[in-house]
Amino acid sequence: MTKILDGFGKPCPMPLVMAKKEIDAGCHDLAVQVDNETAVKNLTRLGKKTGLAVACDAIEGGWLMTFSEGGGTQAAEPDLASALAANAGAACSTSGGCGYAVFVGKDHVGEGDGELGHNLMKMALYTLSESDDVPASLLFMNSGVKLVAGDEQQIIDSVHALEEKGTEVLVCGTCLDFYGVKDALKAGEVSNMYDILGRMQEAAKVITL
Repeated sequence: MTKILDGFGKPCPMPLVMAKKEIDAGCHDLAVQVDNETAVKNLTRLGKKTGLAVACDAIEGGWLMTFSEGGGTQAAEPDLASALAANAGAACSTSGGCGYAVFVGKDHVGEGDGELGHNLMKMALYTLSESDDVPASLLFMNSGVKLVAGDEQQIIDSVHALEEKGTEVLVCGTCLDFYGVKDALKAGEVSNMYDILGRMQEAAKVITL
């Protein structure tokens, strides 16, 4: 019998945490009711990560995400598997983590002059994109999300270049909603606190810009 969880009205990443708790406890016949597209994407990624098929069906007020060990229609989502696989070999470290993560929690580097700080951030992202040792993860939160939802083409190009080299780019969905720029996102994928912190925990080191 399918266990149904009610994720309606629950902010990111609560529906994801609820589902993962049940899956970790051995429940592989599970459905989650959600009312936002971010939760749909998060739960789809969870299915891929746990090896479960995920079906997405429209219901009144939202979607029903159904996990199963059998076949299912995968919800649409950008496929980053190839990029991650290409980077996995170089990323793993003997120190107990994998590669390094870069956390961008604001739209500028340092404190002081705002224009200088913004230019420094632009330069930092460009420098990372030109490096032979790219981060395993690039993580945007708070006002940092404005960088990948803005009109600064050099920044977008730098982030796209990192993605092409195998960097996973995660952008806080709650932050995009807060600043009202989710529809303007030009690079990376909408994510959540759970996944972003998970990438930090998995990394051998975390650099904060």
